[in-house]
Amino acid sequence: MSVLRSFMDSVRNGSIEVIDLTAPLTEKTPILQLPEPFSNTIPFRLEEISRYDDRGPAWYWNDIHTGEHTGTHFDAPIHWVTGADGQDVSQVPVTSLLAPAVVLDFAAQAAEDPDFLLRIEHVQEWERVNGALPDGGWLLYRTGWDARSDDQDQFLNGARTPGISVECAKWLAEETPILGVGVETVGTDAGAAHSFEPAFPCHSFLLGAGKYGLTQLRGLDRLPVTGAVVVAPPLPIVGGSGSPVRVLALVER
Repeated sequence: MSVLRSFMDSVRNGSIEVIDLTAPLTEKTPILQLPEPFSNTIPFRLEEISRYDDRGPAWYWNDIHTGEHTGTHFDAPIHWVTGADGQDVSQVPVTSLLAPAVVLDFAAQAAEDPDFLLRIEHVQEWERVNGALPDGGWLLYRTGWDARSDDQDQFLNGARTPGISVECAKWLAEETPILGVGVETVGTDAGAAHSFEPAFPCHSFLLGAGKYGLTQLRGLDRLPVTGAVVVAPPLPIVGGSGSPVRVLALVER
């Protein structure tokens, strides 16, 4: 039996489970709110073109109004000034869109402290127990923040959201083999990261190193600590800094 045939049989019989890590995209999807004088993205919105009526009797379709970084989305290197000469979202190699993933679970710490920051020693202790971070894979950082994702105010929480320390972001970017970082929060950085030095270190270091970000993930609690494979294909927007994305995880059962 071919490898692909065996894979599809495993999906159909449930020995490989497909888990959707994507938040539904609606007008109520929380979006980042930057203070003045900075510009903000627009909320997601559908604009009906026709719906089985005189505008189009047999078909229903819509125009989509959204930003590249709305809802569950992919950050390409060009999104940040440090990666300005890097890949746009259409240039990300397709082989990078299918990658192993590990889950670092710090939901208990984030529940006690919404400003909790992942530090180098946290990751190193995780590696001591679970093995090395995956070469060319995703580090998925679970904080339990997806439980808030149906409410904009709770989700943004007055810019008090967990994230990654400056030192850890730099270390992950420069000294680990990961492909990128995935989070449950509105962005890969902590809510207070505007005050860090440098500001927004995950964006600055990871995208500057040619790595990627995934944000507003859901359901990381359903994944094993190691062994999952993540499929995260963004729209190939030429010149785009990012894209909404449907993120799927494949897990052997």
